[in-house]
Amino acid sequence: MSLPYFDAAAVRAAAPWTTAIAALERALLDGVDPEEDSPRLFSPAPGGEFLLMPAVGRSYSGVKALTVAPGNPARGLEKIQGVYLLVDSDTSSPLATMDGNELTAVRTPATTLLAVKHILAGTPDGAPVAPRVLVFGAGVQALNHLRAAHAVLPGASFAVVGQRPERVQALVTQLASEGIQVLPGSTAELPEAEVVLCTTSSRTPLFDGGLVAPGAVVAAVGQHGLDAREVDGALVLRSDVVVEGRASAWREAGDLIPARSVEEWENICPVNLRELVRGELVRTPGRPCLYAGVGMAWEDLVTASVVYEGGTRP
Repeated sequence: MSLPYFDAAAVRAAAPWTTAIAALERALLDGVDPEEDSPRLFSPAPGGEFLLMPAVGRSYSGVKALTVAPGNPARGLEKIQGVYLLVDSDTSSPLATMDGNELTAVRTPATTLLAVKHILAGTPDGAPVAPRVLVFGAGVQALNHLRAAHAVLPGASFAVVGQRPERVQALVTQLASEGIQVLPGSTAELPEAEVVLCTTSSRTPLFDGGLVAPGAVVAAVGQHGLDAREVDGALVLRSDVVVEGRASAWREAGDLIPARSVEEWENICPVNLRELVRGELVRTPGRPCLYAGVGMAWEDLVTASVVYEGGTRP
């Protein structure tokens, strides 16, 4: 019997934003520990590299297998492509495969907005009723983060900042067709933004961290690797910090390192996602809060489990 394959449309249909976010939250409350997550595994591949992300759970386990080919966009192909294999944890028997890119496109914004929602809930003066959200980036990450933010932050207003006006306009037009109003924005709006989402492939900081408003929430989630950063050291040093997992952040969060050394971060011991959803974050009045995300395998597994249990089998 062939394994069922959940294509991109099936993944999307089975894991709408509120469902995916609730599943991630429930997993963290039920015992998932980000500090026990497996590191990414890299290996050379023709024209690039393989990227493997295995995760183990009580009922299900799985691995996301991706290829990263930097030369593909010039050939009209995706830079990153891949599949997810879900297995039964008891028997190790394969259960299903699914579109790895779409799984990533769902779980990344879902995790970000889970973090943003809980950080806002801990705002000393109370969470803003209609937050002003400024998004950096005009690609697929920005598109899906805006979709997720619209679902999670009712009443929010949205603006997007991108390097290429034509891509910004295409994103604005696409979201307008879905009933989501987004305006072109600029860094001049940073002092007024209550939520800032960084969803780019930039290797260098996107803005002056001193412009971010006291009390604002900034999520830097577009990059991973110690040589890549979307925010500058000034913002890191003036912010409360939340990480997906401390171990993964020390390995891959270039936004945090070298603003401080690993030893300094270990002494500070910033709150991770599990502790955040348990209400353990204490915000400092007058300080921004920075969430640094690099993407973790347990998030793929939780989302894949939702797709398998609730999706339409092919």
